[in-house]
Amino acid sequence: MFRTTLIAVAALGALASPALAADVTGLWATSTNGGQVEIARCGNSLCGKLVSSGRIRSEPGLKDFKNKDPAQRARTLKGLQMLYDFTGGPTKWSGGKIYNPDDGRTYAGTIEMPSDNQLKLKGCVVAPLCKTQVWNRVR
Repeated sequence: MFRTTLIAVAALGALASPALAADVTGLWATSTNGGQVEIARCGNSLCGKLVSSGRIRSEPGLKDFKNKDPAQRARTLKGLQMLYDFTGGPTKWSGGKIYNPDDGRTYAGTIEMPSDNQLKLKGCVVAPLCKTQVWNRVR
């Protein structure tokens, strides 16, 4: 009887506790331009840098020429931080910013991790003017 009760309590505890979320850090394939972004912890928040894209592979020294700030246009796209200040977790982060080198603009963003190998990145000019991309884990 005691053993049956112990097993039942353990099973209920497992159901009541949240599942361990996968680590969001790692290399992610974007849904555009063959991009790859490395997401890492930056202090108490998440950040992400552009590691590669189709354009970077064909022109490794490609500059951030569409940036709205002329002083930033000389920086290279490879290694450029494009995600920053995302807080929260373990499966949803908000309050962050997303820099889009395709148009040189920065958007308010959220990151949601619906599964271990998939992210939903949402960027908004102002709600409800938002766009969501699905990224897949590379490693």
